[in-house]
Amino acid sequence: MSNPSKETLEKWHKDPNHWKWGSFYFNKEDHRLFPPKRIAWMGWTINFANWKSILAFLLLFGSILLLLWFKKS
Repeated sequence: MSNPSKETLEKWHKDPNHWKWGSFYFNKEDHRLFPPKRIAWMGWTINFANWKSILAFLLLFGSILLLLWFKKS
């Protein structure tokens, strides 16, 4: 599988059909784990159409919760 061009990535990012409720990125063609948010300087978001992206988010979130739980103990 080839990497999409910069123009394709930009087209996907600007397409309102790939943003559910204006905030959640959902694009089955985009295989990036963390694409930029709608306002790029705000960081990255999760591609909810990519199971690897969701898994990475859950692992990161779970790790943070686990660290907080150990710190509390």
